[in-house]
Parts: sequence; C-alpha cells; structure tokens
Amino acid sequence: MLKKMRRRFILAAMAAFGTVMAMLLAGINLVNFYRTTSVRDQMAANLLGREQRAFHRPQAPLPPMEDMPGGGPEAEFTTRFFAAHCDPEGRILFIARDHISSIDEDMAGEYTGKVLSGEKAKGYYKEYRYLVSRDERGITVLFLNVADSLQFMRTLFIVSLGTGAGSLVLVFLLVLFFSRYAILPFAENIERQKRFITDAGHELKTPIASIAASADAAAMEHEGDRWIENIQKQTVRLGRLVNDLVALSRLDEEAPFPEKEDFSLSDAAWEAAEPFAALAQARGKRYAQRIEDDLVLHGDRDSVRRLISILLDNAVRHSDEGGDIRMEVCRKRGRACIQVENSCSLPQTQDLSRLFDRFYRVDQSRSARTGGTGIGLSMVQAIVQAHGGRIQAKRPDGERILIKASIPLAPFS
Repeated sequence: MLKKMRRRFILAAMAAFGTVMAMLLAGINLVNFYRTTSVRDQMAANLLGREQRAFHRPQAPLPPMEDMPGGGPEAEFTTRFFAAHCDPEGRILFIARDHISSIDEDMAGEYTGKVLSGEKAKGYYKEYRYLVSRDERGITVLFLNVADSLQFMRTLFIVSLGTGAGSLVLVFLLVLFFSRYAILPFAENIERQKRFITDAGHELKTPIASIAASADAAAMEHEGDRWIENIQKQTVRLGRLVNDLVALSRLDEEAPFPEKEDFSLSDAAWEAAEPFAALAQARGKRYAQRIEDDLVLHGDRDSVRRLISILLDNAVRHSDEGGDIRMEVCRKRGRACIQVENSCSLPQTQDLSRLFDRFYRVDQSRSARTGGTGIGLSMVQAIVQAHGGRIQAKRPDGERILIKASIPLAPFS
C-alpha cells in the first residue's frame, strides 16, 4: 500500500510539474515564433512594395531601406532578398536579384514556381519567408532570407527542450528523494492502525473463547434456549470477524507473502470449489464450473484458495432463491482469469466498486440473514493485488452480478 501511495505521489507531482513545464516551453517557443514571423512579414511587405514600385515605376526614387520598420542603418547590407515579377498567368517576366548572390535565375524561377503552385499568400519555403501579391498588373513574389531567424528558433527550441528534459529528471530525483518523507505520516498512521487491529484481535480472542465456552456449558444445561443459541451464533460470527480483520491487516503489509512459489491454480481451484457444489445443491441452487488445466501461478497457494472460497461462499449466500452460480478459471491473454457469477437482483444505481469496501453492505437486512462479516470481498481484493492482479465487479444485466479477478500467470507456464 505504501509503495502504491508513494508511486501515486510521485506520478501526481511529476504530472503537475511536467504539465506546467510543457505549457511554459510551448508558450516561449510559440511567442518567439509568432513575434519573429510578424517582424519578418512586416519587413517583407515593405520590401515587396519597394520592389513593385521599382518594377512598375523605374524612374521613381526608392525609399531607403534603413527607414523601413525592421530595418536599420545596416539594412542595405544585411537584408538579403529577391523578387520575381510575373504576368497575371504566373509567367515570370523579371527577377530582381540585386540584394542576393546565392540565388541564380534558374533557382529563383524554381522557387517561384513552387510557391505559385500553392494557394498560400505567405509562408516559409526552405530558408526564405515569401510573400505573394496579386493585382490586375500581375503577380509579385518576394523571398526574404530568414536563415538567421530560423536558426535562432531551432536553437531556442532545442535548448528549451533540453532544459525541460533536464528539469524533469532533476525534479524526478528530488521528488523521489523527498517522497519518502512526504508519506511518512501516512506510513506511521497505517502502521498504528495495523498494530491496533493486531493487538485488539489478540486481546479479543481470549474473552471470545471464554464467552463461547460459557455459552456451550449453558447450552448443555438449558438445551433449546434460544437466547443461548443466539449467543453461540454471535460468538462464532465475532470470532470469524476478528480473524478476518487480523488476516486483512496482514494482507496490507508491503510483503504479505514472503515465501511465494509456483503452484497449480487448477488444482487449488478444484480443492476450493469442491465443498460448494454440494452446498449450493443443498440450498436449492444450480452450480456449474469450468476450470482449465495446467494453470500455474507464482504466489501463495493458501491465500488463492481462500480467495476462491470467499467468492463462492459470497455467491451461495447472496444469490437468489433457486438461482444459479457459475465459476470459471481460465487463461486469457497470458493471465489467469477467476470469475464467479451468480443471479442477484441489485438496484441499477448500485455502485459496484463499493462492494470491495470494508464493512459495506448492499442490503443490511439481507446481510443479517445470510451472515458474513462484510469484509470478505475486501480480503479478495487485497489477495489479488498482493499477487499483482486486478479485480472488478460487473453487472451483465439487472439480474446477475459477475466478479472477475485477473492475475499474472507464472513465467514460462
């Protein structure tokens, strides 16, 4: 239980930190991307207007590039771009390459054709930010070299990704170290509860045994006295409850089965189920079972037998009058599947997950008639989880209830 609590604490802490870190890094990179793109688009729009003016009005003076937004005193020498002027059908008329030397006519024509083949008015193509202008005079495509901006964005992304990954690892190590102190109060509280249940169980056994002996002696003197019979029944029930509480407390330990071994689940199921076929028949109920051969588990044989016995006893006790009970033990997807199904009318609003809560009863009056301590399914759940399995309750229809346990099979079985 403590290991599971610690894992959940670590998982919750890492999920919270990871979510915040992911949002922070995504926000930084997105803001940088949109800001850089906006500045480059503004520069490209100004250069596009400048190139259109130079192409259509070659005699008009051009505004200096340093006066453009995003320019500067060195803009004339650091801004690299070229423009392709086309007719309305997209045929290239002229390519202005005065401000770039790494692009020749053929390459510029290829880039222009690729861009015009799409429908976008602006975007990234290789290491250029392009902008397309269409009017009645023709089409102008401007390519602004943004290699430095793209490199900066890539570098920022890689650095932020590395920083985030390193932070996650560091936080994980810190959370892993401090988690033992975080759950220490819970561990102490659980340990006190276990000690209390164990000590109380041992202290109660003596007076219960004394009451049982006294009731038996009184029954011999006053045979048929219903009050004495009731004392005997309740003493037996109280003794069983104390034993179950102590056993359940031991199942909550970190290693409830220190000496696990491989054993035949098939044989254990046959042994556990044998008494219940006759018991169900004696109570006028139909019983059927299917146990697959050669199933091997690694764990504690006695606890698994007890698991099956509790499920069958629960089914016999709580199934309807004249109802039917079915048990199946088989292999499914490399796991041992133990399921017990019985007819039982339950409200459709019933939360079946609560059946595994300690002392939870669906129907108090019916439970009083059928007996039981109210912690049988809690023990079943603890046994299944101690073997690395999982358990759930289902309602195939409104008239039946199915409890299914899935436990990993022994390796190489």
